[in-house]
Amino acid sequence: MSSTKVIIGSVAVEVQFKPIKNLHLSVHPPFGKVTVSSPDFYDLEKIKIYLATKLGWIKREQRKIASQDRETEKLYLTKESHQLFGKRYLLEVVEAKRSKIVLQHTKIILHALKDATVAQKQKTLYNFYRKELRLKIETLIDLHATKMEVTCPTFKIQKMKTKWGSCAAASNRLLFNIELAKKPLECVEYIVIHELVHLLERKHNKNFILLMNRFMPDWRVQKKILNELPI
Repeated sequence: MSSTKVIIGSVAVEVQFKPIKNLHLSVHPPFGKVTVSSPDFYDLEKIKIYLATKLGWIKREQRKIASQDRETEKLYLTKESHQLFGKRYLLEVVEAKRSKIVLQHTKIILHALKDATVAQKQKTLYNFYRKELRLKIETLIDLHATKMEVTCPTFKIQKMKTKWGSCAAASNRLLFNIELAKKPLECVEYIVIHELVHLLERKHNKNFILLMNRFMPDWRVQKKILNELPI
């Protein structure tokens, strides 16, 4: 796979050449990054003409993303608000000799060393998020992979800048964005099903939509909720 960057109007677009048959244009949160996946035999000028015809749509999508609510910067202080699977918790920071997280009713209790930095506190919380999200995703994959009659894939949780998840069908492996730990479980389930369906259909085509309708009839609702939540 090779890639290059082009400017269409005032919009920067990353063009990725892949062994595929059709162009696929995307505008990604949280910053409105634009990418296009192109068949590797396409001429760059042909891609530029295509992007020029889509410029209005690209700018509308970027405006939508720009207007979306943003999470406030976290300082990891007591009484600060944090989310876990769509539920709001208040953070309580407790001085301790060992870093850990304890979930208690409406509180996330963060045990931290006396001089712990913001980055260290964040790492402690995100280690907790990773553990909790892994448990949820494992359960959802077991459930839905059985329904779809596909082999349960391996998966990894990591920070992802432009996607909630991705699927490497050839290696039967999925990736999930750790930020999903903050989102409602129904939205997490939507992303899991979305990536599992890619094991059956790699493209976002009519067959993909039919499969999504079959395995999660309200997937459009969950997609809308997820796209409207703070990022």
